[in-house]
Amino acid sequence: MSATVEDIGWLRSADGAAAVARAADLQREGADLVGGLARLRAEVGAGHAGPAWELARLRARARPAFGADADVLFLTAETLEQAGRPELAARRATRLLTDVPGPAADLGCGAGTDAIALARAGATVLAVDRDPVARALTAANAAALGLAARVRVSDADAVDLVAAASDGRVGGCPAATLDPARRAEGRRQPDPDRWSPPWSTVTALLDRVPAAVVKVAPGLDHDRVPAGVEAEWVSVGGSIAEALLWAPGLATVARRATLVDRGGHVHELAAPTDPGPAPTGPVRGWLHEPDAAAIRSGLVALVADALGATLVDPTIAYLTSDAPADDPWVTSYRVAEVLPFGVKRLRAELRARGIGRVTVKKRGSPVEPETLARQLRGDGDGRAVVVVTRVAGAPTALVCDPPHGA
Repeated sequence: MSATVEDIGWLRSADGAAAVARAADLQREGADLVGGLARLRAEVGAGHAGPAWELARLRARARPAFGADADVLFLTAETLEQAGRPELAARRATRLLTDVPGPAADLGCGAGTDAIALARAGATVLAVDRDPVARALTAANAAALGLAARVRVSDADAVDLVAAASDGRVGGCPAATLDPARRAEGRRQPDPDRWSPPWSTVTALLDRVPAAVVKVAPGLDHDRVPAGVEAEWVSVGGSIAEALLWAPGLATVARRATLVDRGGHVHELAAPTDPGPAPTGPVRGWLHEPDAAAIRSGLVALVADALGATLVDPTIAYLTSDAPADDPWVTSYRVAEVLPFGVKRLRAELRARGIGRVTVKKRGSPVEPETLARQLRGDGDGRAVVVVTRVAGAPTALVCDPPHGA
């Protein structure tokens, strides 16, 4: 269901709010889509039931990330997917406004979550988008969160504004954030030239506005990063949450990896230039799996140096050393056995060790972890982590103890 401007206007009304609350009650009670919508249509009308049901559903999805804000936000499925995590938006806004307190431009505002973060960080915000639904969502969300006086929503094209940028300003603002749409017709667009706005606008913004930050796809080729721009990869809970390009006026290094651990603590790795690969060596007593941000940023060599570790293969991001590591950048596994990969031999080894439950991890191998885990399941009470990878170019299985506390 796609919301219209008229839908959003009605959802903001007292009747709309009551309908969304009723839809949320039905969903909490376990009503399915067909039955719940039928009941809602009877109560609020056929034209309003769908938008109310969808907004209630999206608010429930948003609640783990957005907390209490989710109960008043206006969203579509697409804008919620692109919105990302509010704590990361707040972090970006704080850094963006450190030396340039505003005003700031949100180029392509979506549901306005970046504009809200900028406003909460103290800036007045120009939020622009050509999509009338995006503009309506941003205006509704700024009002719902008490920030309407700080957020001005405008019908404008980011491509045109960036093309006209001068004197370090875009749309009259000395700071800007851009989050290009990287999906079309429900599919990811891996080619930056096909983003909206396209890569040419991204590079123009970074070149013309010294205080700018652009969200990009985590898989962006390092060779795409313009000279003088800082590329940062951010992971949360072990997975990449976002990748950012910081314009030269904000850049302090060439590469940065940022890790937000499960306790909310922030850890950073940074390098002024590409540090190159870590050295390689044979598998030793411990295997270390680096965090995704360290891998994607190309900063595994910094982790290896800190741990006195080496790569098991020049093309694989697994490290090995003689000791476990109390380090947020890696998960450590004690290596019990190193075997040439083969299901039959691996199964026999696990049976001999009394291992019945296996977690399979892989890197540089075509195996399907779930399938292999089923093939290796046995009657024993023990547990193990089986890492299928390459060691010095050879397909290899490492039988490891589960990490402490797992």
